[in-house]
Amino acid sequence: MNFNINYSELLNVVFRALISLIVLFLITKLIGKKQVSQLSLFDYVIGISIGNFAAEMTINLESEELYGIIAVVIFGLIAYLVSLISMKSMKLRRFFMGTPTIIIEHGEFLYDSFYKVRYDINDVLEQCRIKGYYDIKDIEYAIVEANGELSILSKNESCPATKKDVNAKIVRSGLTANVIIDGKIMYRNLKEIKKDVTWLDRELKIRGKDVKDILLGTVDINNNLNLYEKIKKSKVLDVLE
Repeated sequence: MNFNINYSELLNVVFRALISLIVLFLITKLIGKKQVSQLSLFDYVIGISIGNFAAEMTINLESEELYGIIAVVIFGLIAYLVSLISMKSMKLRRFFMGTPTIIIEHGEFLYDSFYKVRYDINDVLEQCRIKGYYDIKDIEYAIVEANGELSILSKNESCPATKKDVNAKIVRSGLTANVIIDGKIMYRNLKEIKKDVTWLDRELKIRGKDVKDILLGTVDINNNLNLYEKIKKSKVLDVLE
């Protein structure tokens, strides 16, 4: 394979790449570590834009590198000014950075909150498992932070044991089976745990529940059916904003 290398253009690309790297490093130092470690939606947009400007400035040899540098600096200064303004104004902080959203309260799902954070029930269950919670009953509060991270406060009885708890009663635990998800029966999961629809209908009837109103239904290792309804609003004041 024959490569026709234009060394003049190659050196130009190397020079532009070094300039881009230096400018990006200085802008990142200006914006602060938050830009790297905890991206809000606004930070994410700024970061992508700056990255695009830097790439265009490096590769597109027909463009003036000065224009790329100016664009990067302008976006960096905007991000810096927004961070300063957000520290002074609570309203602007909520607008630019977002606010935490409670999605589980006292072990119950807040269905309306799912739409705010664009989560579905499977997303919530996945994030809970990643955090080490395989049973929703163990969760007092679950909060989606402004940067998209899920924070969980476990119930007191589900907190890790300390030396004072050596005499505490050990409860058998294990994985739970999801038998109802978003108002729909999971027939295969019922079969896996050797249950059927008749059993599930009987349990729902005893509790006076309709399957359409259930966001999540699980069966634990002790064959207990746990139901989580589609609760619309939080029962407590939103003190997180």
